[in-house]
Amino acid sequence: MKVLFVGDIVGNPGRKALSGLLPRAKAEWGPFDLIIANVENAAGGFGLTEKVMEELFRQGLDAMTSGNHIWDNREAFALLDAENRLVRPANYPPSTRGNGSMVIEKKGIKLGILNLQGRVFMQPIDCPFRRADEELLRMEGLPVLVDVHAEATSEKRALALYLDGRVSAVLGTHTHVQTADEAILSGGTAFISDVGMTGGHGGVIGMEKDAIINRFLTGMPTKFEVCKTDLKMDAVVVEIDGGTGRSLSIERLSLEM
Repeated sequence: MKVLFVGDIVGNPGRKALSGLLPRAKAEWGPFDLIIANVENAAGGFGLTEKVMEELFRQGLDAMTSGNHIWDNREAFALLDAENRLVRPANYPPSTRGNGSMVIEKKGIKLGILNLQGRVFMQPIDCPFRRADEELLRMEGLPVLVDVHAEATSEKRALALYLDGRVSAVLGTHTHVQTADEAILSGGTAFISDVGMTGGHGGVIGMEKDAIINRFLTGMPTKFEVCKTDLKMDAVVVEIDGGTGRSLSIERLSLEM
């Protein structure tokens, strides 16, 4: 099983980058059995709307993960309830809208997808380690890909080592900067601290530079605008043995428009 996982799609520039670069990824690294992306920033840089979600499905996504910014647009609340191909972090409290995991099936291939959120430098929600244990009981016997949406590299790495041998891949999102630590861990789990970002790389983690620099200089609140320059698609290709669920390889991609 070959899976393409696309790093955080940021606004219209991110969707434009996906549209322009996904065909190249398919031609040079495919064919892919499943294509997954983190979409928490896909609508205007903050959250998700139904129109944007449908656009991304038309571009070829099979499933979508998210993170803390999925709540920035209230339209996403109903989408999380209605669309079983979209998940939010599983370690929000039980009453939270939507689901934290899914099983996606396409042409006879099944993959469990689990979304978790870190707690270091982030909102203090439920424990991602313990919630992973609970969620994996429901997907026993399946290969599972985990999107861990977190700030701290240490937390992502620790979670990957904790789950090593029990899941096929632990892929970090949220920081929007692709890391160079991709590896197959000793138990057969593919890992990378952060897949990176799909969108405008000419500013600061997907936003135009001026407002962010001004906030650092003055400490005053400023309105962020999505960066429209230097469009790239960051992603990883993970090849998984369908019989054992162990990953055979992980490869970073960073494609430019």
